Amino acid sequence: MTEYRTERDSMGDVQVPALAYYSAQTQRAVENFPVSGWPLPPALLRAMGLVKYACAIANRNLGKLTGSGKNPLTTTQVEALLQAAKEVASGGLADQFPIDVFQTGSGTSSNMNVNEVISNRAIELTGGDRFAKEKSIHPNDHVNMGQSTNDTFPTAIHVAVAMEIQNSLLPALEEFQRELAAKAQEWDQVIKIGRTHLMDATPLRLGQEFGGFARQIELSLSRGRSALAAVLELPVGG
Repeated sequence: MTEYRTERDSMGDVQVPALAYYSAQTQRAVENFPVSGWPLPPALLRAMGLVKYACAIANRNLGKLTGSGKNPLTTTQVEALLQAAKEVASGGLADQFPIDVFQTGSGTSSNMNVNEVISNRAIELTGGDRFAKEKSIHPNDHVNMGQSTNDTFPTAIHVAVAMEIQNSLLPALEEFQRELAAKAQEWDQVIKIGRTHLMDATPLRLGQEFGGFARQIELSLSRGRSALAAVLELPVGG
C-alpha cells in the first residue's frame, strides 16, 4: 500500500506519495490531467534539467542566487542546486516526473514538477530535510528564478530536439546512407526490371536503384543539419 505525506499549497492540503521528490503542484497536476498515462519524453525531461542548470549558472554568476531576495542561498546550496539539475539532465530521478504529456498548454505543470524535484533533491544534497514545509532551496524563488514556463518550456523543446537530432537521428542516417551507398556499388552489375503502375517497365541496374535511395538519405542528412542550426536558436528570455 502506498503511503502518503501531506503537502500544502495556496489551494490547501494535498496527499503526495511519501517518498516522492515532487510536491503539491505536481500532485495536483497528476490528479487534474489523467488523460493518457503517457509521461513526458525522457529527452524533454533531460533538456529541462539542462535548461535549469544553465539558468542556475547564469543566476549564480550574476550574484542573484546568493545576493538578492528574502532567502539568499549559500555557496554550498548553490552547488547543490546545480548538482540536482545535472542529475535531472543526465536522466536521473526519471520516476519523479509522473505528469501526463497532455496537460496545460504551456507546460506549466511539468515546469513546476522539475522545479520541485530539483529543489527537494538539492535540499537533500545539503543534508537538509526535503520534507520540511519551508524550503531552504525554493522551487520558485531559486530553481525557477528569472524564468517563465512560456520561455523555458519551449527552450527545453528546442534543446531536446537538437540533442535527438545530433545524438540519434544524424548518426543513424549516416550509417544508413553508408550502407545504401555500399550496396549501390556491390549491386551495380545486377540487372532488374523496373516497375511502373504495378507493371513491368524498362530494365535498370539494382545499383542505380540503391544509389537513388542513398541520395535520398544524403539529402535528408543535409536537411537534418539545417534543422539543427535552426532549433539551436533558443526562445529563452523573449
